[in-house]
Amino acid sequence: MAKQLPQSNAELVTGYIQNLDAPVAGIVEAIRQIILSTDPEIGEEIKWNAPSFLYTGEMKPFNPKEYKRHIIVMNLHKRILLVFPSGAKVNDTSGLLEGDYADGRRLIYIKSMDDLKSKGAGIRKVIKDWLALVEK
Repeated sequence: MAKQLPQSNAELVTGYIQNLDAPVAGIVEAIRQIILSTDPEIGEEIKWNAPSFLYTGEMKPFNPKEYKRHIIVMNLHKRILLVFPSGAKVNDTSGLLEGDYADGRRLIYIKSMDDLKSKGAGIRKVIKDWLALVEK
């Protein structure tokens, strides 16, 4: 019998999305493609029970509890929410990032595929601005 190889992070994310109900699965997959196509050093995993996206390149050492690698963590409980754990460090003048949380998190709510299409370019810009601030 062949040894079962562990699933890659991409396979885990794909499996997670395939188990979502329509139309949420399609919207989440479209968000995934926007995020991953923004920069080749963005990786993905399942973290906190949802797809999450992180910077995979070189960084200065830091305490792992600071989650400095994590760009976006999805929250899919009754809505589609993109959580930027350190979004406050991005100078977002568009108003796309919502909230004023003391821990530095900022949010983007996605209500539908049309809503995502209208926010896609803004999401890419926020990610690029976030990546420009990475301590390498």
